[in-house]
Amino acid sequence: MIDGLILPFQFAFMQKAFLICAIVAIPTALLSCFLVLKGWALMGDAISHAILPGIVLAYIAGFPLIVGAFGAGMLTALATGFLAENSRIKQDTVMGVVFSGMFGLGIVLYTSIHTNVHLDHVLFGNMLGVGAEDLWTAGSISLVVTAALLLKWKDLLLHAFDPGQARASGLPVRVLHYGLLTILSLTIVATLSATGLILAVALLIAPGAIAFLAVRSFGRMMAVACLVCLTAMLSGTYLSFFLDSAPAPTIVLILTAMFLLAFLRRTRSAKRAAASA
Repeated sequence: MIDGLILPFQFAFMQKAFLICAIVAIPTALLSCFLVLKGWALMGDAISHAILPGIVLAYIAGFPLIVGAFGAGMLTALATGFLAENSRIKQDTVMGVVFSGMFGLGIVLYTSIHTNVHLDHVLFGNMLGVGAEDLWTAGSISLVVTAALLLKWKDLLLHAFDPGQARASGLPVRVLHYGLLTILSLTIVATLSATGLILAVALLIAPGAIAFLAVRSFGRMMAVACLVCLTAMLSGTYLSFFLDSAPAPTIVLILTAMFLLAFLRRTRSAKRAAASA
């Protein structure tokens, strides 16, 4: 019985999968808290889709794929911000146009070249095939992102709630704005080998949304989001071994179930409070 339970930990590819989960869980969870509060959930979705052409162009030019991914992510973020500030169109509409255009460009470029890189791995991740280079890359980016968010979380929190007050307080609002976009692009690059482009958005939204329903203070929200994300990623990877399923979709299903449970708990608490009042 015990041998069966510990079986996944005896394989090297599973050990690396658990390690990449632990590496990317903390930065994605912390960032998701700011994205949820700021209403930038679609921004994470837009950038995660839009880095595909950057990956393809980097492959053609012989550059590391993460360089192209980060470049395309920053281009998308800057273009979205510029168009939203200089037009009457709302930001969510601009994001939809930009990311769909970039994703379409990426598909066209991908189908026009011959490559051994599987599109499924780019879109859905290849957690069971991560190597030492992927671990070092994700670890380095995660360390930088986590440190930046923890050091500047109060400034970013004020900017998320009230940019006007942040500007009046003397905070560099523009630096915070584009700094958060840079962190978002870096985080998506870090999760590329683990969850892929499409499923990365779940890690950038669900942990923060679950924590937002569970607690009321932002400090606790960050702690709960990290615990939720780490638990979902490790348990999803573990269960996928026995279910013979891909780890990334299994993780997303667990996050979805956790969100529904948090929503039901919050709804019941609200009904009880209204009844007692």
